[in-house]
Amino acid sequence: MEDYRERGNFGTKLGVILATAGGAVGLGNVWRFPYVTGQNGGAAFIIIYIICIMAMGVPVMLCEFIIGRHAQSNTARAFTKLSNGTLWRLVGYMGVLTAALIIGYYGVVSGWTLQYVFASVMGHMHGTPDDFRQYFSDFSTHPIKPIVWMMLLVGITHLVIVRGIQDGIERASKVMMPVLFVLLLILVVCSLMLPDAWKGVEFLFRPDFSKVTGKTFLEALGQAFYSLSIAMGCLCTYASYFKRETNLVNSAFQIASIDTLVAILSGLIVFPAALSVGVQPDSGPSLIFITLPNVFQHAFGSLPLVEYVVSIAFYLLLAIASLTSIISLHEVSTSFLSEELRLGRREAAAFVSIMCVVVGAVCSLSLGNWDWAQLFGMPLFAFLDWFTANLCLPLGGFFTCLFVGWYVDRKIVHDEITDWGTQNYTILKVFLVVVKYICPLFILFIFLHQIGWV
Repeated sequence: MEDYRERGNFGTKLGVILATAGGAVGLGNVWRFPYVTGQNGGAAFIIIYIICIMAMGVPVMLCEFIIGRHAQSNTARAFTKLSNGTLWRLVGYMGVLTAALIIGYYGVVSGWTLQYVFASVMGHMHGTPDDFRQYFSDFSTHPIKPIVWMMLLVGITHLVIVRGIQDGIERASKVMMPVLFVLLLILVVCSLMLPDAWKGVEFLFRPDFSKVTGKTFLEALGQAFYSLSIAMGCLCTYASYFKRETNLVNSAFQIASIDTLVAILSGLIVFPAALSVGVQPDSGPSLIFITLPNVFQHAFGSLPLVEYVVSIAFYLLLAIASLTSIISLHEVSTSFLSEELRLGRREAAAFVSIMCVVVGAVCSLSLGNWDWAQLFGMPLFAFLDWFTANLCLPLGGFFTCLFVGWYVDRKIVHDEITDWGTQNYTILKVFLVVVKYICPLFILFIFLHQIGWV
């Protein structure tokens, strides 16, 4: 079993891509992307989103890859090594803190997906829109049920993490990611077979640039950031397990492509199904847990078995996407504790799992009976979501770009990007221009937008 003395590596190139893509793919793709797209005009938003992924997401991802693989350490120590102990090291510590905070509330939402898998299996997903709204309200504010499901999800994550990199994270990713894609494709086919499904496809792929505003660009930038798990420490931590022969540029583009494909396929599930029954797919966060159960019921009501299978498959898809993300978030803290406190992997993972359960329980209870569990007038659950998404992620990405673009030794950047001179040197020149000037400017706009100044 791996400990702080032997960190391990991903064993295969496929393992690198599936594990890192799994860490990026999550509820941001399957849940957030469809409703944000619905709110911002469909295809026009997707075009802008893809541009943002390639122009900003991939370069920032490469920054984290450079830091992680060169340092071969947890995120905090990686920044410390490359910064020679200067204040830049705080960017690494912020990444570890961000991951720890996110997993607290993200685990709660992920637990909700398991409840909906269970409810679908038991045939409970029937009723009026008001019934679904009441069901979600009663469950999400219940003092025990959400915590039990969250603990189950953290327990599964713990079992993966303690087995290490190749036997745990890589092996689990090689199972979960193919299953995720199979579920996606099954659900896409079912959705496209609905009456008037073409309305959804048209909405998704026919751009209406009349609806594009400055806000659309900022939403696309923010979604790209959220979707790729940038500045959470996940990419940097996983890159520390990359072997030297891993091509960072190719890996970044492949991971970004998989991440974007999952988001678009999710749109092909949601839009045709919703528009076929006359529901607009722009109902915000409630889309998944309140709107879609009603959509599935009406869309497939004449085929009870199909409705049953679709409901189970969709929430199982959400659960798997959640699990792959939580594994990567858990690993950020586990590797940090293992290396900084010189703990064995089992001890570090156990500490992180307990922390996840405790913080997650308080977050869950803050939505119900524990109305005193608030910060700045928000339930702890909502505050952690706001604080990490609006402050930690933009600031972490901003300083990561400045760190790699302006501070890190140019030879290190050259060697990592060009694979020690074996790749085209033009890649390096383009990369440096982007991370020095373009990405920081874009990220600054995201930050100002998130705090309401733009």
